[in-house]
Amino acid sequence: MKGVERIDGGPRSVVVVGAGIVGLSTAWFLQDRGVTVTVVDRSGPAAGASWGNAGWVSPTLTIPLNDPAVLRYGLRSMVSRSAPLHIPPTADPGLWSFLARFAMNCRLSSWTRAATANLTFNDECLEAYDVLTANGVAVPTTDGPITALFETPRQAEHLRTELHRMAALGQHVAVTELTGATLREQVPLASAAITTGLSIEGQRFVDPGRFVHALANAVVDRGAELVIGEVTGVQPGRDGISVQLPDRSLSAEAAVIATGAWLSKLAGPWVRTPVRAGRGYSFTVPVDRPVLGPIYLPEARVACTPYRGGLRVAGTMEFRSPDAPLQPARIEAIVASATPLLDGVGWAARSDPWVGPRPVTPDGRPLIGEVAQGIYVAGGHGMWGLAHGPVTGRLLTEYITTGKQPDALRDFDPLR
Repeated sequence: MKGVERIDGGPRSVVVVGAGIVGLSTAWFLQDRGVTVTVVDRSGPAAGASWGNAGWVSPTLTIPLNDPAVLRYGLRSMVSRSAPLHIPPTADPGLWSFLARFAMNCRLSSWTRAATANLTFNDECLEAYDVLTANGVAVPTTDGPITALFETPRQAEHLRTELHRMAALGQHVAVTELTGATLREQVPLASAAITTGLSIEGQRFVDPGRFVHALANAVVDRGAELVIGEVTGVQPGRDGISVQLPDRSLSAEAAVIATGAWLSKLAGPWVRTPVRAGRGYSFTVPVDRPVLGPIYLPEARVACTPYRGGLRVAGTMEFRSPDAPLQPARIEAIVASATPLLDGVGWAARSDPWVGPRPVTPDGRPLIGEVAQGIYVAGGHGMWGLAHGPVTGRLLTEYITTGKQPDALRDFDPLR
């Protein structure tokens, strides 16, 4: 790219495998350092977890999954077909091995390590979005609190505890408790069953599909080639890195594997920490009352976001193959759990059913860094890929172009 200073000694060309929020953010920031970029994806931009998620850019709520209470909840969920956590009875041995490792990490020490590792990402994630939207990514983020709703004050205790833990580690947390008319004013959709709300301030939301497509357009406009095709292998060689497709190969001085829930397929030769698909579902419903901002239903594990005049409703953690078809029963489970908590929602008129595979690691920490000479990985962000995608791209670009690992990436070492 003309007019952009390149860091001497860094690669002049990089192939980024994966056109989700993480891969495209990495491509954009590499271009900002003067690197020539090719992006490869088997389906195109936002085809995985980036399209239909809740769209929260929520630094305060990037709470690791491996809370000790999740293990107890997960064991209870296994006997209920309608529970937000779903593991199919035909799960393969690899999944059971992964879940055993995840269970071993559902302890406070592992949770604290993951939460602490996220702090820099949380501090910088909004700024990374601002850099993108100020420089050609033409879809804005929207400021607004995320309001968690509860039927009783006691139900709010677990989220209060998690937020207190986050604050004790150094995360900025600003929470306002809501009841009565104040609660109804902020969340007109809250049903009569809701008595308590926690308004988590300083958060944002975005239309994730539109944003990722706008990011892809910006990357292409800045000179990148976008190749549609499934990568079958990434190999180091004497003259750089070879990225292999069924009908051709691409070569560059470096490559980034950012394929989300499919990351282990290509990174497996180097990375021992597995990445599995924790699939999330969403759909859109019409509403007859204003939606002023995102709504969180912690007891139902459901996230709701204003979306094109209606409400996008997202939930479920389903451990199944990332390529498996949508399971209608998971949509029905979300509807059943959320219906008593929200009024003025046209549940029967829902549209745009979607399932996307969120990339989950057993220890709650993503995999970001170099795995072989000139080969890097970036993935395993779990539920927080949208929030942490741009800052991941910026920090990984610093690593690639300078050869120096940023301190913020040390706990995300993919070779751990």
